[in-house]
Amino acid sequence: MKKNHVLFVLTSLIFGSLAFVSCSKKETLTKEVNIYTYDSFSGEWGAGPAIAQAFEAKTGIHVNYIDCEDGVAILSRAVSEKAAPQADILLGLDNNLALRAAKEDVLVSYKAANLEKCVSSDFVKALNPKTANLLTPYDYSHFAVIFDTLSSYKAPASLSDLTKPEYEAAFITMDPRTSTPGLGFLSWTVAVFGDDYPKFWEALKPSILTMSPSWSSGYGMFTNGESPMAISYVTSPAYHVEYDDTDRFQAVLFDEGHVMQVEGAGLLKGAKNAAAAKMFLDFLVSTEAQELLPIGQWMFPVNKDVVLPSCYEICKVPSKTIYADAEKVEKAVNVVMDILNR
Repeated sequence: MKKNHVLFVLTSLIFGSLAFVSCSKKETLTKEVNIYTYDSFSGEWGAGPAIAQAFEAKTGIHVNYIDCEDGVAILSRAVSEKAAPQADILLGLDNNLALRAAKEDVLVSYKAANLEKCVSSDFVKALNPKTANLLTPYDYSHFAVIFDTLSSYKAPASLSDLTKPEYEAAFITMDPRTSTPGLGFLSWTVAVFGDDYPKFWEALKPSILTMSPSWSSGYGMFTNGESPMAISYVTSPAYHVEYDDTDRFQAVLFDEGHVMQVEGAGLLKGAKNAAAAKMFLDFLVSTEAQELLPIGQWMFPVNKDVVLPSCYEICKVPSKTIYADAEKVEKAVNVVMDILNR
């Protein structure tokens, strides 16, 4: 009896230890989380640093942002590292990239704590066309042409107006292969013109001053006076009210409607710091983090409890939101680049 009892105890300890080691390997809480994101979020003037500081103060977990310029570049890097992920979170993928992210199978599903309580299901659905909770929404805004009201030009009244001769070399957009605003503008043209979008781009070609690799570089050219208009967001004028004390730069609303961008963050498959990453995603939709987005990110927060600062009074919200099929937009990228490179 005594011998058998000892054997039973030893066996129990061994299997108990193995079970503990197995669980520990699955999700050990580390003191850091690595996030691929874009420069306007992680940079000095972005919302990223303040969110990281608040998260570390709350959890003791340090946030490492790795700048990948823009959402398209973020996803491309994750795909290239699929066999050996170097990050834990992709932050900055939007509804135009969601389907591609699902196809590439680089993310795993995770539902952030309190998501249903504070975030509209419309934003969640927009980012998860195939797999539930693959991406956690954190901000949104509609794309718009931002116009310099002090320029010598007349503001356009529609997308078609951008093709007029008087706008030759007067419009800045972004490369849809590397920039989510660039991809968003392309999706806008697909939503408005349907299968005739190539004709629009043929006509638009003379009006494009440049197609910049990222939003920050293109919008910077616009605000430096190199062009009277650029693609950006209806929320962009709030920045100029807050920091430049001017309402000079205005979003122009078109009767045909505007495409909305919803941005999200996702947990990488094979993330080394998965437990810490999940805590960050939980924090990202909290009121504490969401209050830091309007000034810094210059987008609307998805958390419905956040009160917007007064500078957002200038922001015009389109009365009509339109949508483009993600698969059509994906195919349209090569078509449009062929047109522009001819």
